[in-house]
Amino acid sequence: MDNDVSAGSGTTIVAGRLALGITLLAFGLGTTGVIDGVTTSDAVSIAHYLGGVALFLVGLLAFRDRDTVNGTGWVALGALWFTWAVSSGDHTSANGAGLFLLLFALVALTLTLAGGDQLGQGVYGLLFLAMLVLAVANFADSSSLAKAGGWVSVAAGAVAWYAATAALAHWPTVLPRRAAGRGVTAHG
Repeated sequence: MDNDVSAGSGTTIVAGRLALGITLLAFGLGTTGVIDGVTTSDAVSIAHYLGGVALFLVGLLAFRDRDTVNGTGWVALGALWFTWAVSSGDHTSANGAGLFLLLFALVALTLTLAGGDQLGQGVYGLLFLAMLVLAVANFADSSSLAKAGGWVSVAAGAVAWYAATAALAHWPTVLPRRAAGRGVTAHG
């Protein structure tokens, strides 16, 4: 495989990472409020179609390619984004929304610990942190914590976008391993 891309079709991996990256960027930027007049609710259609439907379908394609790590991640996240998008108009309590975000965070934690390549684990780790901070923000009714969670979501989206672009542009997708220092031996 070139560029250290994990198992599965390169096209599927790129499509999944682009869908996740755009969804996270839209959701995160809406949550931060950094763009005048753009809120989290403005990300609903992106989360519904790109983050929900497209990500779910790309996950199924990854399973077809025997890529269980990305397939599991994208199907699970697609279902969660779809659920968030279709329920966003409902009148959910802050604690109910916090619980949903906490469950979303636990899925992201599972995906982080599942393995895969470094960029994928980085995206899932940042997604875990973003959803955890956003869950706490909902439980505590804290707008400043919500903005912080939004920025972490933006960072996760940027890493996912880089991972997709790197695969297409043949840029590095893994961090180089540091050679052992003097007197240090590696056992394996």
